[in-house]
Amino acid sequence: MVHIFRAADGPAPASRRTFLTVAGALAAVPLLGSSPATAGTAAARGLDDPAKKEIAMKLVSSAENSSLDWKAQYQYIEDIGDGRGYTAGIIGFCSGTGDMLDLVQLYADRKPGNVLAKYLPALRAVDGTDSHAGLDPNYPRDWRRAAQDTAFRQAQNDERDRVYFNPAVRQGTTDGLRTLGQFIYYDAIVMHGDGSDPTSFRNIRKRALNRAKPPAQGGNETTYLNAFLDARVWAMQQEEAHSDTSRVDTAQRVFLRNGNLDLDPPLDWKVYGDSYHIG
Repeated sequence: MVHIFRAADGPAPASRRTFLTVAGALAAVPLLGSSPATAGTAAARGLDDPAKKEIAMKLVSSAENSSLDWKAQYQYIEDIGDGRGYTAGIIGFCSGTGDMLDLVQLYADRKPGNVLAKYLPALRAVDGTDSHAGLDPNYPRDWRRAAQDTAFRQAQNDERDRVYFNPAVRQGTTDGLRTLGQFIYYDAIVMHGDGSDPTSFRNIRKRALNRAKPPAQGGNETTYLNAFLDARVWAMQQEEAHSDTSRVDTAQRVFLRNGNLDLDPPLDWKVYGDSYHIG
């Protein structure tokens, strides 16, 4: 993830994904103890529709990598100075937050002896820190080598879905949200994770629920999503690394103001002042 707005002068709190050491358990059950949505509350074509999922990946990539070419990011790796160690891959797996460790472990389970398997002890040791101990100097080079392997690319896809995409779609469906709302949830989980800290996804959602009800509870979808985005902006402003809120202000709110609850193209938006278009 190339968060060009992030400050690098000192470690940032690891609020984004503090839950990831137990991600498997959380991803295996509905978020926040939710129950299935009432039939008919969500659109038939949700964010998990292949065409909509492709749009979601491009939208996130515009914010994370300043590019719509999300598939070019399998090989991306960089320490962006946010206190989370190396950030890499299509969804910004971080060496300091556990999801990179889970990804590399999955890759090793599927393809023992791969070029990244030897770094598993170091990844376990640096989990929860911004340290590169045991990773430098060759880990970035080997990550880029691994990214040429279709097995590693598939592992990135699968971990993205298990930890971020599927839980977001599931909770959005439970709340009766259409495609845009499901995407808004997905983008929030990607950035904030779903831990117990105040800026995590589940607590952003709780703040929104204090102000509005989602459609599954009889509320107005647009009113609820505005409340959720207000809570999301608040969460972003709690950390300097996330303080540029344009991915909400000039992207997600634009779609919401236009009444595009199904996230249908054409789509035009801006992130950090750069303009993007999906026809």
